Order: sequence, then C-alpha cells, then structure tokens
Amino acid sequence: MTITRFDIDKFDGITDFNLWQVRMTTILIQSNLEKVLTKKQPADMN
Repeated sequence: MTITRFDIDKFDGITDFNLWQVRMTTILIQSNLEKVLTKKQPADMN
C-alpha cells in the first residue's frame, strides 16, 4: 500500500480561493476521491 501525502495550506481567506479550489479538486481526483465532489449532501446538513 502506498501512502501519498500532499502539503497544502488550509484556505485562510487571504489567498486566491479559486487557486486553492483547483488544487484541492486536483488532489481529490488524483486520489480517486472525486465522488465526494459530486455526491449530494443529506437534506438536514447545512
């Protein structure tokens, strides 16, 4: 089993949100976790 670690800063409200969002999306897709981006949230979740 190979463990891949990505060092990415949490969004702090200062840096460009769009760049942060692209980085996070890319990491999720590379990790085969893109289903979390398309899965619908439960109705009672804010």
